[in-house]
Amino acid sequence: MTDRETVFWTVGELDELAFDPVMADAVGRESLGRVRLPHGEGEAWLAGKYADVTKVTSDPRFSRALLLEHDVTRMAPNPIPLPDAVGFADPPEHTRLRRAASRAFTGKKIDERRPRAEELADRLITAMVERGAPGELMADYYDRFALHGMSELMGIPEADREQFAEWTKQIISARHDPAVSERAKHEIGAYVDGLAEQRLVEPRDDLISHLLEGERAGELTRDQLVAFAVLMQISGVNSVRLNSGTMGYILLSRPELWQRLVAEPELLPQAVEELLRWLPHRNAVGQARIATEEVELGGAVVKAGEAVHSSYLAANRDPAVFERPHELDFDRQPNPHLAFGHGPHYCVGANFARMETQVMLRSLLDRLPGLELAVAPSEVEWRKGELIRGPRALPVRW
Repeated sequence: MTDRETVFWTVGELDELAFDPVMADAVGRESLGRVRLPHGEGEAWLAGKYADVTKVTSDPRFSRALLLEHDVTRMAPNPIPLPDAVGFADPPEHTRLRRAASRAFTGKKIDERRPRAEELADRLITAMVERGAPGELMADYYDRFALHGMSELMGIPEADREQFAEWTKQIISARHDPAVSERAKHEIGAYVDGLAEQRLVEPRDDLISHLLEGERAGELTRDQLVAFAVLMQISGVNSVRLNSGTMGYILLSRPELWQRLVAEPELLPQAVEELLRWLPHRNAVGQARIATEEVELGGAVVKAGEAVHSSYLAANRDPAVFERPHELDFDRQPNPHLAFGHGPHYCVGANFARMETQVMLRSLLDRLPGLELAVAPSEVEWRKGELIRGPRALPVRW
């Protein structure tokens, strides 16, 4: 891509763990590139170098709130967050909105939830073993764990969780008609609003109840509460289940890595961080930012009102920060990856996601150390045309 060329960036039919060539170009080029995506209008700058990505995501001259005034070129048919979501807020409003949710993600709260997560993982593995090999890790383990783990934190009754999962599928797929996505967003928002009304009468130790404390304290409105909860549920479930599924594929298609974690259990937290850095989490990019004034960035001049997309995945492969960036190295230290974002919009549930990911992997390593793929790695089917990448199914035996 030359400095003046604009690339049309689609949800490519990338194979397995292939690194997107547009991202590779973004981290390797001298100055910012220009991209156009399947939905929205116009073009946008694309930042891929670590220094440029961290600048865009922390510099107050780049606004998320202004996205509500621009139909920015993007991958999804509709912006995934509801209009009042924290993803569309800038500090200091953004800081106030996050404060309510952060009460559910303190170190103490996460430590308290770890035994419940371990119990859930153990129960799911036991059920899979009782059904007998071969098993299917995505449907029988990762999908169920992520849905029930996040739903329990949120406070969603078990009977309603499958409906929540269906709404989520309609929202995150890049192939759905925009009207389908928009209807699902409306229905999921109405459900969360009704659940909040229930929690006003019967508060519990769940995220909805903590957000209601923030509503009573004037930290956020009901619309903002609903939008925040919906975004957390969608991103929490899908990121954890698909990233964990990809991690499972990586480890089982490279048995030497699996066996190393079996033999060196103390290495697991560090290995998870390296897997988070390396795995190709999503197709293209998420929410852009709008420049509020002219800014020099990555060898280019971004004018006021122009959109900038930033790729955390590209930044995680920047050789200026990571030696041998395309190599998966469990001994990598330090590892300042951006898998959970950067700046004010850094994922509020990052440590909860870390805990869940570690628990799922540790439980498999402990209970099924001889786990292996039941098919050749090339026969594993991968999701195509979706915003988040990952295996569609992961047949295994033990």
